[in-house]
Amino acid sequence: MKSVFYLLDTAPYGSEKAFGALNAAAVSLNEMEVTLGLYGDGVYLVVAGQDSKMLGVPNLSDILYSYGELKVLAHEPSFVERGLFGETLIETVELVDEEDLLEAMENSDCVILL
Repeated sequence: MKSVFYLLDTAPYGSEKAFGALNAAAVSLNEMEVTLGLYGDGVYLVVAGQDSKMLGVPNLSDILYSYGELKVLAHEPSFVERGLFGETLIETVELVDEEDLLEAMENSDCVILL
């Protein structure tokens, strides 16, 4: 397997899914091309300026900066639906439409839904 696509559609806090996706992606980076796709509530992961101290968990958007090789695609319509389109996003994310997100999934050897 040469590439894997992780699809995250849940909010970054309140469950282990986002943290798990980031860890799985990090482990995979040495072996293959890795893409993290954000859809639905998953797009909250790349909103800049998050403060997770009160939750007692690491700031997951900051962790993305540690994985420079990780390609992060965020579904632009999901931002619009959540009223986040005017928010500042972290620099490592690429906004894509439905067609481009599906194409990236189809071009990957493996798709893992979280």
